[in-house]
Amino acid sequence: MALSKLTMKPFQNLSKSIKANNPFSIFTKNLCGFPLDSRNITNDLISIFTKQPFSPNNPELESLAPLLNTKVVETVLNGLKNWKIALHFFTWASNQGPYKHNVYAYNAMASILSRARQKASLRALSIDVVNSRCLMSPGALGFLIRCLGNAGLVVEANLLFDQVQKMGLCVPNSYSYTCLLEVLSKSSCIDLLEMRLKEMHDHGWGFDKYTLTPVLQVYCNMAEFDKALDVFNEIHDRGWVDEYVFSILVLAFSKWGKVDKACELIETMEEKNVRLNKKTFCSLIYGFVKESRVDKALHLFDKMKKSGFTPDISLYDVIIGGLCVNKDVKKALCLYSEMKGFKIQPDVKIVTKLISSFSKEEELTCFFEEMHEDMDPKASTLLYNSVLNSLVDNGSVHKAYHLLQAITIGNCIGDGDIGKLFRGKAMVPPNSTTFSIVINGLIKTGDLDLAVGLFREMARIGCKPDLLLYNNLIDGLCTSNRLQESCGLLQEMEESGIEPTSFTNNCIFGCLCRRHDISGALHLLKKMRIHGHMPWIKHSTSLVKELCKHGKEVEACKFLVNMAEEGFQPDIVAYSACLDGLIKIQEVDQALKLFQDICAQGYCPDVIAYNILIKGLCKTQRIAEAQNLLHEMEEKGLVPSAVTYNTLIDGLCKTDHLEEAMLFLSMMIEKEREPNVITYSTLINGLCNAGRPDDALVLWNEMGRKGCAPSSIAYMAFIHGLSNCGRPNEALVYLREMEEREMKPDTYVYVGLLSAFLVDSNQPLAFEILQEMVDKGKFPDLHDKNHISVRNAILKLSEDARTSSSIKNLLAKGSIPSASLSVTGIIDGVEPAI
Repeated sequence: MALSKLTMKPFQNLSKSIKANNPFSIFTKNLCGFPLDSRNITNDLISIFTKQPFSPNNPELESLAPLLNTKVVETVLNGLKNWKIALHFFTWASNQGPYKHNVYAYNAMASILSRARQKASLRALSIDVVNSRCLMSPGALGFLIRCLGNAGLVVEANLLFDQVQKMGLCVPNSYSYTCLLEVLSKSSCIDLLEMRLKEMHDHGWGFDKYTLTPVLQVYCNMAEFDKALDVFNEIHDRGWVDEYVFSILVLAFSKWGKVDKACELIETMEEKNVRLNKKTFCSLIYGFVKESRVDKALHLFDKMKKSGFTPDISLYDVIIGGLCVNKDVKKALCLYSEMKGFKIQPDVKIVTKLISSFSKEEELTCFFEEMHEDMDPKASTLLYNSVLNSLVDNGSVHKAYHLLQAITIGNCIGDGDIGKLFRGKAMVPPNSTTFSIVINGLIKTGDLDLAVGLFREMARIGCKPDLLLYNNLIDGLCTSNRLQESCGLLQEMEESGIEPTSFTNNCIFGCLCRRHDISGALHLLKKMRIHGHMPWIKHSTSLVKELCKHGKEVEACKFLVNMAEEGFQPDIVAYSACLDGLIKIQEVDQALKLFQDICAQGYCPDVIAYNILIKGLCKTQRIAEAQNLLHEMEEKGLVPSAVTYNTLIDGLCKTDHLEEAMLFLSMMIEKEREPNVITYSTLINGLCNAGRPDDALVLWNEMGRKGCAPSSIAYMAFIHGLSNCGRPNEALVYLREMEEREMKPDTYVYVGLLSAFLVDSNQPLAFEILQEMVDKGKFPDLHDKNHISVRNAILKLSEDARTSSSIKNLLAKGSIPSASLSVTGIIDGVEPAI
């Protein structure tokens, strides 16, 4: 809303109420002037309600109930320290007729609940105030509104304001409206706040800075830059700008990233003797560092100290961090030294930032010398452990490694400044944690040699590794295929009395499996069984897959049998891998026998295992057996996947059982197994191979209608199928469509089209396809099975008057390899020998 259109009137006596030492004092009463018996009543009630356990049947309560009045209730509430007890008393008092709460009793209870952040109880209290038709002054209403706002109950505060007006319980004045505006400003309800501001103006209540300050705050919160500036200028023009108002706008500038504007505003206000408070200084410094304006942050930091404010550790942390990012180490160290002057102990975050920024050993040396002055060995170790941990977390693992070498007594690498500083000085006694931090960091970065070296150094100076460190190092070595060292560490563990865990043995088991060391893996399994450790499925499965991949299916099956003999039943995933291996070497019957054995052992094969067998049976054209497996799956409650159906459809198409294949397509749709591009491509290819191109076209169009986008494989199968069915013109249309979709056909697609056009006696289009093959680099070489077909096609084209000259041109340009085609005679008019 346009504030300039509203009439501004001075707000009478508001500053006194706002700046009072106790802002709630005008709405609550004290005991001064109370008759002696009233004091006794309040003391007795406080004593009864705070005594544990509380008894509601206390006879004293019955005698005190008739003596209740609003002053007594308000005073008792202010004397109770616990909000639950206060609410209990408040509820008890409300049930003691003829006593009735007045607004001051309600406000005393509201103040207690607001401080305790008891939203539910405070919400119920606001409803009770209205339902009780309690009359209230504008000041009392403002107080209650603020209590609700302080607890975040903005909607309830706004509703209460309207209800008391409509019911005639209060006539709000400018103070009541100002309190409501303050509450609305916390919720950033711009529209509602502007409406209330206009409503206040329409009622004839004037504005002052206490009215406009919450308006400025909400505009700043919502980044309404122009409106915020208008309000600030209004406050400024009337001479109402104070430190608080100034800070709101400065912080908003900083938040919006307008740090230069903030600086200009600071300079302008300083000329008018309006100074920043500490909170504003800190927020601005944070903003400057965030904007990478560390120079401005330092300038403001100095100004803050000159203004008499003492910086805290978080402010030093931010500025030192900014300086370290800018590699301004000298200034960062100066601030570090300055902290000691203010008796502020730097924490690990600051120390880590400084260490991370040092590029020279002499800088580290100076820093260490200063840091050690006031620290005992135990504190030094704790600090260094934290620093090492932070360096590792920040990716500075090698810096952490060299720092650890420096603080290891008499074992520094090289003769650098750090080594000279620490050699022979027991300043920082490292412990097992110190070494573990760096070793684990080195393991993660793959620096295993350094990690092993530190591990040995650790033992040399008497620091004992724990189970976790052993496990991490063994895991790292096993991952890098350093099996012998891993086994050596395992032996060390056992000799030192540390019991290897399942993780320890599985790390080595995994390494053995990756090395295809079957005997070693089985030997370890025996040991694991004794200790009650279960081998991880992923390792045994991986071994089986790798054995099958390298043609060792028999060994894979034997390994699974041996695992079972040791008492470790392999997972169905491992068995499935073995089944797949047997199928690939066409040992279908052996795969079926293994499958039956698995079922006999109580396993429930999953859909994947069934799919592997169905695929194997279909490949060997044992379709009936494959279909029996499908029925068996369904009987066991397994839901066949799209892969299951696609495999059977492919098998049926290849054995000329197209009608059955089409039935499976219908079955898929019926059982909500959405056919995919593979399903349609398989059927379309089968229909084309069976000489049914029209049916294939119908299915192709259906695939498009159902939103199943054809792949390049689908296109090629369809184009090649149409070509084989003597429909090259239609095939060419789909070839161009395929090319428009930026899909690249394989050579066999062009060869099929070329041959089809020749059969159709369409030599010009055949030559066009040949030219396209040449241009796109799809001409088959001598070893390609399509080579003979293309050679014969060129011979036919050379014999046709419409294309012979074009063929001769290609030969002359060398586009067609004449030697490989044995058609050089074409150029001289001699019939080539094919």
